[in-house]
Amino acid sequence: MRKLTYFAVFEPTETGYSVYFPDLPGCVSFGEDFEDAQKQASEALGLHIYGMEKDGDEIPAPSKTPQVDPETASGYIISPVTVFPNLVRNELDNRAVKTNLTIPAWLKEMAEAQGVNYSKIFQAALMDYLGVNQKNN
Repeated sequence: MRKLTYFAVFEPTETGYSVYFPDLPGCVSFGEDFEDAQKQASEALGLHIYGMEKDGDEIPAPSKTPQVDPETASGYIISPVTVFPNLVRNELDNRAVKTNLTIPAWLKEMAEAQGVNYSKIFQAALMDYLGVNQKNN
């Protein structure tokens, strides 16, 4: 399973820890304490990598020595953060999303009278229409 580890800079603030990844500009996070900051950093890293891959951006190789911004507050901590991009992608691509559809009132009334699960029927019909048995990755 593919695993990526990047160094994060945990910068103390009055209300917790601000987090940034020197190798991934724009990948930032925050936590109310160090433990929360680590959890949030992992989530931010996973989402950032997912977004880059979705956009077709090149994922930079993790550096061995992170470049700490000179304006970083004193007392900062550098710590590795690891994610498994395939697990993140699988979770995000298979999450349930809401969509609207329009059907005639009489059809809705009949379906509700029989306790139809719209989501299940729509998903099965759409997969049949597209000729897929499961989500293609």
